[in-house]
Amino acid sequence: MKILFDHQIFTSQIYGGISRYFFELMKNFRNNDEVECELSLKYSNNYYLKELDNLPYKTFFERHSFKGKYRLLNILNRKISEKYISKGDYDIFHPTYYDPYFLDFLNGKPFVLTILDMIHEIFPEIFPLKDKTSERKKLLAQKAAKIIAISENTKRDIIKFLGIGENKIEVIYLGNSLKIKKDIKTINIKIPEKYILFVGSRRGYKNFELFIEVISPLINDDNKLNIVCAGGGKFNNKEIEKLKNLKIKDKVFYYSGSDSILAYLYQKAVAFIFPSLYEGFGIPVLESFASGCPVICSKTSSLPEVAGDAVVYFDPTDKLSMLNSIKKVIYDDELRKQLMDKGIERVKEFTWKKTAEKTKKIYEEIL
Repeated sequence: MKILFDHQIFTSQIYGGISRYFFELMKNFRNNDEVECELSLKYSNNYYLKELDNLPYKTFFERHSFKGKYRLLNILNRKISEKYISKGDYDIFHPTYYDPYFLDFLNGKPFVLTILDMIHEIFPEIFPLKDKTSERKKLLAQKAAKIIAISENTKRDIIKFLGIGENKIEVIYLGNSLKIKKDIKTINIKIPEKYILFVGSRRGYKNFELFIEVISPLINDDNKLNIVCAGGGKFNNKEIEKLKNLKIKDKVFYYSGSDSILAYLYQKAVAFIFPSLYEGFGIPVLESFASGCPVICSKTSSLPEVAGDAVVYFDPTDKLSMLNSIKKVIYDDELRKQLMDKGIERVKEFTWKKTAEKTKKIYEEIL
């Protein structure tokens, strides 16, 4: 059985949950004699692909930024993908995002569509008016042989917003990729002694602004407490101004870098905060569990599905609920120990091996 993945997400993402997902599928399929997989691209700067040996691609001006870079990269890789798809040397096609360009080249071959979240449909106001993701996603969902949803909550949202029958949708959970190093002394970065960790994008539905408003009085009262943000880009001017107005600019830090640095930040944190209004799955919860970091988490969307009873929940729209949950965890060593132990057990239920095995079954059903 041969599966063809396309270029889309590996063209657009250097780091990110979606490219991580498809990378892990390909990585696991390489250890399965019954599945052969191919990736249709020529150029990519994606961080994860570097781990796959013998993958015929080149980097694309990796250390240079210029106007039109992504557009040019997309054009080059799309032409390559069109040739691969038209050739038909595969059994099932699995696109890595929602551009329907490939429909004209399939020649009757079936395709599987993975839908990782419904953010564009639930929060349309945070995207440009010209964004076509929602309509493209709906078109592909209608034409796909099978749809993979990464949580039961995402499945319900697909049915609600796209009008797809539930029998066409299979739920397959994601896994954790973060490798925890025992010798964390080798990480050469300076971090505050006591901090709450925030990971990833801080835009809109991620609810960072409300979190900062909630935590600022506590940070000002507790001289030892800080905030560390990992990934998601450096603070923009609006965020810096906000931190200044709240008088906490000197106690909020930003770091970026490798998975090793991220694992180090999880391991050293007093707790991980996830105030998001919506998640298709919530990989940072698993990363935190694997790192032995207590989790304080929104009780919304897919998060209770993933986190179970291994976290302390709060209402992400209620400032008092959020503040009380934060204080409850960071000032109770016994509770933190209980959460760490529960998290380490909980994360064992989610592996990329399971994800790949269940995905393989979907492919087999189609054939």
